[in-house]
This record gives sequence, C-alpha cells and structure tokens, in this order.
Amino acid sequence: MNLSFFSSILISYIMALLAMAFYTLLERKALGYFQLRKGPNKVGLMGLPQPFADAIKLLAKEQNKPIVSNYTPFLMAPMVSLVLALLLWALFPLSSPSYFITLGSLTFLCVSSLNVYTTLASGWTSNSKYALLGAIRSVAQTISYEVSMALILLAALCLILSFNFSFMLSNQMIPLLLIMSPLTFIWFITTLAETNRTPFDLAEGESELVSGFNIEYSSGSFALIFMAEYASILIMCLLSAVIFISFFSPLFLLDFLSILKGFSLAFLFVWVRATLPRMRYDRLMNLTWKVFLPLVLAYLLLTPALFLFWL
Repeated sequence: MNLSFFSSILISYIMALLAMAFYTLLERKALGYFQLRKGPNKVGLMGLPQPFADAIKLLAKEQNKPIVSNYTPFLMAPMVSLVLALLLWALFPLSSPSYFITLGSLTFLCVSSLNVYTTLASGWTSNSKYALLGAIRSVAQTISYEVSMALILLAALCLILSFNFSFMLSNQMIPLLLIMSPLTFIWFITTLAETNRTPFDLAEGESELVSGFNIEYSSGSFALIFMAEYASILIMCLLSAVIFISFFSPLFLLDFLSILKGFSLAFLFVWVRATLPRMRYDRLMNLTWKVFLPLVLAYLLLTPALFLFWL
C-alpha cells in the first residue's frame, strides 16, 4: 500500500512537470500566432524540445549571489514555492486513484494560501527595493483575491455537499457552470489574479518594477520560480474544471474529459494574455473589494434557493 501510494505520487509529480514544460511551449507558440509571427521552431522538430533546451540553459548557468541578500532563505523560497505547487497536484482526482483525500477542497485552500509567504520571502530576502515592492504588491493582491476565491468555493461546496474532489468529479449530474455562471466567471478572473497572470501580473511589472519580486534570481532559482508559476496555473485550471464543469459521464471517459476541460481553461489563460493589457493597480484592488466581494456575498444569500433548485 505504501509503495503504490508513493509511486503514484511520484508519477503524478513527473507528469505535472512534463505538462508544465510543454504548457510553456504551447504558450509561446500560441502567443506567436496571436501576434502574427512564429513561435519557437529552431530546436529539433518544430521546436518541440524547446522546453528541455530552456531548462538545460537555465540550470547550466552560474547562480547569482547577491552580496547583501539573506542567502539561505533567498535560495529556499523558490524551492518551497515549487513544492507547494506540486502538493496541489496530489489533490487532482482520478477515476481509479490509489489514495483518497476526503478534505481535498480544504487542503487546496490551505496550500494555495501558503504561496503568499514564498513570494514575500523571495522579495524580502533579496534585500532589493524593486524586489520588495514587487513582493508587497503581490502579497496584497493575492490575499485580496483569496477572499473572493474562498467565498466562491464555499458557495459551490454548499451545493455539492462534499469536500472530496473525487465526489465532485463523478457525482455531479449538472455542471455548476449552469447554476453558478456569474460566480464561475468571477472564479476564472480570480484564478488569473491568484496566479499573477495578465492582466493582473502587477507583481512582475517590467515597466516600473523591472520584473518585480524575482529580479535578483537567475539560473536554477529563476527556473524554479518559473516552474512553480506554470504548475500552479495548470492545477488551478484542472481543479476549476472539476468543481464547476464536471458532469456525469462514462467511467472510461471521466479522466480524459476532466483533463480536456482543464487544458481548455489553461488555453484561455494564454488567450487572455495575448488579448488584454495590464490593469492599473488601484483598479485591480477595487475590482475585488468593491465589485467581486459584494457580488459573491449577495450570491451566498441566494444559496439556499439555489440548493432547492439543485435538488
């Protein structure tokens, strides 16, 4: 039992890293065609080995050592960030899992909220003004949008009556998207902000912060931050599909459909990046506190009526 558990976790982590690597290639290819140019196409066949070339290039470079940084936590922050991102992948439900996490949605909230500390540690231990400003900006943004995210998840859990992602995947007759379409749209925007993606990538504002909290990172440490960001994007999309777009389907199609829906959401992340400009910071904060939060609280008041309709 222990061997199957650890081997399943290991395989899921390896697949997560591979999915993350080729998602970066998909993003670069898609952005190229969105902008009427070619994406990566020089390495190997059609540029397919490009993610591995990028990884080798970054890991082979010399590690930058800022003199005034607090070096041990400076190096640890990207590692912890990647570990937290991979921990979320253990929550992804399969039709025949080797282990069950009954309180998966609560674990998701706990682990995702810890990412704030890794961002803060990255900027603070760099001992750079640009990095610290980017970290503070990212922490304020992430904490603000976590409020709306937790309340939307609470409304969904009130209708599903389970904390278990496996139950959500296989027992919903009607997808929550049809019942909670306004909240599903707000959830998608919130996940963009939670993962620091365009148009909410204020933590990495090149125009005013010179790349933000990760400005002092290079080589392998920068690669770890990059990997953690894209692994978080993919698992957020997959879990969003499980919560809001799941519906009853044959067992042999269950995993395929859930992964297809998750990667469709991940492609929307790329599409949004190619389409929308970066938002102004005060409007970013007003959006969650003055628009999303009142809407979500009003929707929570309607949850009992929605629950009767759901039944």
